[in-house]
Amino acid sequence: MIDKAIPYGRQNITEEDIEAVVETLKSDYLTQGPKIAEFERTFAGYVGAKYAVAVNNATVGLHLATRTLGVKPGDKVIVTPMTFAASANCIRYCGGEVVFCDIDSDTYLMDIRKLKLLLGSYPKGTFKGLVPVDFAGYPHDMEEFRKIADEYGLWILEDACHAPGGYFVDSKGVKQRCGNGVFSDVAVFSFHPVKHIATGEGGMVTTNDKILYEKLILLRTHGITRNPLYLYENHGGWYYEMQELGYNYRLTDFQAALGISQLKRADTGLERRQIIANRYDEAFRNIAGIKMPYRTGDMLHAFHLYVIQVKDRLGLYNYLRENKIYAQVHYVPVHLQPYYRELGSRLGDCPVAEEYYKHCLSLPMYPTLTDEEQEFVIQKVLEFV
Repeated sequence: MIDKAIPYGRQNITEEDIEAVVETLKSDYLTQGPKIAEFERTFAGYVGAKYAVAVNNATVGLHLATRTLGVKPGDKVIVTPMTFAASANCIRYCGGEVVFCDIDSDTYLMDIRKLKLLLGSYPKGTFKGLVPVDFAGYPHDMEEFRKIADEYGLWILEDACHAPGGYFVDSKGVKQRCGNGVFSDVAVFSFHPVKHIATGEGGMVTTNDKILYEKLILLRTHGITRNPLYLYENHGGWYYEMQELGYNYRLTDFQAALGISQLKRADTGLERRQIIANRYDEAFRNIAGIKMPYRTGDMLHAFHLYVIQVKDRLGLYNYLRENKIYAQVHYVPVHLQPYYRELGSRLGDCPVAEEYYKHCLSLPMYPTLTDEEQEFVIQKVLEFV
């Protein structure tokens, strides 16, 4: 019997993490200091991107990305409905119009076949970009999405918040990590406590495009630059110019220090998530009433979430809570939220996502979940099903 509560996800803070933060708190910089640049370099190296820009959460990272990509009022952008609302809201922040494309019934990612049908049903030039989301940690085949994007003149903003370390294998046999910028124009990651890397709140924007990178840097800090190469005038060493209407979207140095420390064991955490997922798979493989996550050999699922589908989702959800297992639902389809319904979305627009939502449940998945705790979760799921 497990006495303590088991959440669906949680942070893992070690003594090394605490020491890294304390050391930075005792330093000369709490913000805009050297830890920011160190975190950016380290994270860019981890995912394989040329540039990384640290921000104070992934939502503002998405906003910065859409501003940088030039989304304007009236621009139509295609988004998956199976995500957190921020993936769509970032388009609305810029005045753009969100058009939802339904998901694949196996991967729960944007369905590339339906994307082709959607694009083909409008004149070319109708849409400006795509926001595919590496939902639950499952990586898109971004090479295929890039081909479609190039055919229709679209940019790609990859929401990789669930998938640091995940990858797919491209047509040349190369492992392409989520958010590495090889096929997407910009990608965004989250450092919320339940994610792979935690900084409290925080996020990162990655790109391989130097022009986009410089725009991201400018907009992150009020649209202000001190770089002599870009100044219209130069009155001296103190001088700065506000060249764009930007924001204060900066991360602090002590958060960056925590992120650097967490990143050192990112692969270890990813490996532990694979072990947990494999144990769930083994337990549920021959259970007719449970649909497990889809996996293939040409990708690495990062397993931010381990999502099953069952007939009586509400019953299982309540039964697990009675046993102090706090499973969660990811997500209410964005197009069914009242805000987007007021903009014209309707029940029936994305039938696969809507059917998935009726049955999905995210089981506990985090590196510090013990074998004993996982066995208890498995036992209670099987008891109910």
